[in-house]
Amino acid sequence: MLSYQHIFHAGNLADVHKHALMATALEYLTQKPKPLSYLETHSGRGVYQLDSPEAVKTGEARVGIEAVSNWFDKDHPYARALEQVRVQHGDATYAGSPAIASTLLRDIDKIQLAELHPRECGALKDAMAMHSVRVYEQDGFEMAQALCPPTPRRGIILIDPSYEIKADYAAIPKFISKLHRKWNVGIVALWYPILTDNPHAPMLKALEDLSLPKALRHEVRFPAAREGHRMVGSGMFFVNAPFGLQDECDRLNAHFSGLGTPH
Repeated sequence: MLSYQHIFHAGNLADVHKHALMATALEYLTQKPKPLSYLETHSGRGVYQLDSPEAVKTGEARVGIEAVSNWFDKDHPYARALEQVRVQHGDATYAGSPAIASTLLRDIDKIQLAELHPRECGALKDAMAMHSVRVYEQDGFEMAQALCPPTPRRGIILIDPSYEIKADYAAIPKFISKLHRKWNVGIVALWYPILTDNPHAPMLKALEDLSLPKALRHEVRFPAAREGHRMVGSGMFFVNAPFGLQDECDRLNAHFSGLGTPH
């Protein structure tokens, strides 16, 4: 349960997909002067060193953000966040979603992050020390149920477990349904991996059967990062999807389609 560490996968193509969409959503939300809440259930360490032995070992960043950074103009919110975090932490740094959120959000916004792994949580607290962020060393699903509806009520939650606990696939639709009943104005953003045996398919069918408002599903496919690697795509499912997000989905489609098909 506590074995997963994202440093082995930071900056891979799934991160590019997820973080580009999250940055776009956050930029849209901050166009209005009203404050918002940002919650994250599985935050990791927030900032990753891509020259670390773990990242170099898998090579996922090399065929991920390091290969496709030219997809994003310097004024794209994802590119702006990555650059700001590099300025703060070094050129070999990759910004996880907590760092992206803390970079793009404002002083009036409230950020609350959960991470259960003790070492990762400690690193997250260190990475977020210069920001006004609340970090919980706690199960993220429990944190979300305890805090929702948050104050401010306007906001977004990112749910992106490792799915190493296979029961997550069956539990997530029920979790999101309950969360939406408690926080019906909140944007829910769920990330999931697309693996060669498609374990996400029943979960997505259950989510779509809920007929949640402004539901948006977006998936991209890409070649495996290395021989034998099971992840061949990335998916995002939004409830109350913000205006304009489909445009970014369409733009990403054009880029990912040029990578070739998974083997």
